[in-house]
Amino acid sequence: MLTALLFDLDGTLVNTDPIHFQTWKDILKDYGLTIDRPFYEANFSGRTNAAIVQDLLPHLTELEGRQLSNQKEAEFRSRTAGELQPLAGLSEILVWANDRQLNQAVVTNAPQENAEFMLQVLGLTQQFETVVLAETLERAKPDPLAYQVGLERLGATANCAIAFEDSPSGIRSAVGAGILTVGIASTHLREDLYAVGATLVVPDFGDRALNEFLNDTFSRLGAGS
Repeated sequence: MLTALLFDLDGTLVNTDPIHFQTWKDILKDYGLTIDRPFYEANFSGRTNAAIVQDLLPHLTELEGRQLSNQKEAEFRSRTAGELQPLAGLSEILVWANDRQLNQAVVTNAPQENAEFMLQVLGLTQQFETVVLAETLERAKPDPLAYQVGLERLGATANCAIAFEDSPSGIRSAVGAGILTVGIASTHLREDLYAVGATLVVPDFGDRALNEFLNDTFSRLGAGS
């Protein structure tokens, strides 16, 4: 039976992508780098800061890389204060899950301070008592480890769970863990999310197709098929 829902954070629970893009764009100017949207989507979305900095600025020391990452995230939090809104339809999906007593977790590549900040601003800290931070694990998304840890912490199995992701990297991670995955097309094209294994792709949580999919899946898994 369906027992668990696992959610990515950035781009899934809340569309922070435009703010991340602009913040990186402004900060990297000081390093002589100019980025556009296609470059951002190919090289930043769904990845950890450590991997991004290592690829783009390999001459930085580990300490300098951490300092840049911290600077960027502090600026991001400053820019988002009072601006964050949950993705459309999220509250209804969470009520649906609560009514069915489904276990829930956030699985994110975001730094801990960002994750805690965003969940607090969105009023979701108590909703998601289980938060898996990829930065604390040996491997981040797109490796399946983060979702495997999420399942373990919820006491769930992959065939009894659904994941929600907005990036190809995140979908690869969830699908790699064997989880039925819904793509949220807030930051990437629908076809790109289908191409990496999403079972269904919707623009947000308010889409009627998602509601039908969840009810059908709950009925099917609940029946033990």
